[in-house]
Amino acid sequence: MRCGEKCFLVEAEIDGKKLLKTINARTHAEARKTIRKEHGATTPIVTVREKRSSR
Repeated sequence: MRCGEKCFLVEAEIDGKKLLKTINARTHAEARKTIRKEHGATTPIVTVREKRSSR
């Protein structure tokens, strides 16, 4: 992990199925960028939420 990274839950539609994936990134935009690099530029992303730890 890099300095300042957080854990994001990204929900995207891939091949007609909803995928929930955990991504380490600094910002929401960087998390979206990572998903698009892995699965293609036209991948529809439904939500990007910061994963909160239960304390």
